[in-house]
This record gives sequence, structure tokens and C-alpha cells, in this order.
Amino acid sequence: MFRFNVQDEHEKTVIHFDGDLDIEATEVIEGELMNEITHTSELVELNFKNIDFVDSSGIGLLITLISVLKDSEKKPTITNINEDVKVVFELLQLEEILGKDVVNV
Repeated sequence: MFRFNVQDEHEKTVIHFDGDLDIEATEVIEGELMNEITHTSELVELNFKNIDFVDSSGIGLLITLISVLKDSEKKPTITNINEDVKVVFELLQLEEILGKDVVNV
């Protein structure tokens, strides 16, 4: 089961993800998180500490989420990426797509 938790920490908003970033997560994020993210701090950290798996729907969602944040003049970053997820990010060249300032694998 996928969950997320939004925390305001000083000058940034941290969104902690927990579970697999897959089709189930897409439904949760599109239904709940997308409305909240435009009302966050300028700096938004997406904490991937508890993400062990990402599939194609999760990658699509992540690209959309980063785009929405950037369009809202937010500065997103992805942190605490585990080794398995880093491999997927590297294979898909997400650093090039999302920007080195967002993800650095």
C-alpha cells in the first residue's frame, strides 16, 4: 500500500513517500497530493527513503509531479534514492529529463 506524508520543515516542504511508486501510487497521488503541492514552500523535497520499486506508471507520475511543481515556481529535489531505484533512474536518464538540480544519481 502506498502512502505519503507532507511535512513543513522550516523553509521547505518534505513529502515522504512510503511503498511502491506504481499504478496504485499514481491513483493516490493524482487524487490527493496534486492539489496540495501548489500550496507548499518554494523548496520541495521528495523523500524516496521508503521507495523500493518504481515502474513505468510511477516514472510518468514523477515526471508530471516535477513538472507541476516547476510550473508552480517550486524547486523540487528527490532525496534518499536507494540503489535499485537509482539504477532505474540512470537507465531512463531521468537526471537529463528532470534536471540535475532535481535528481543527482
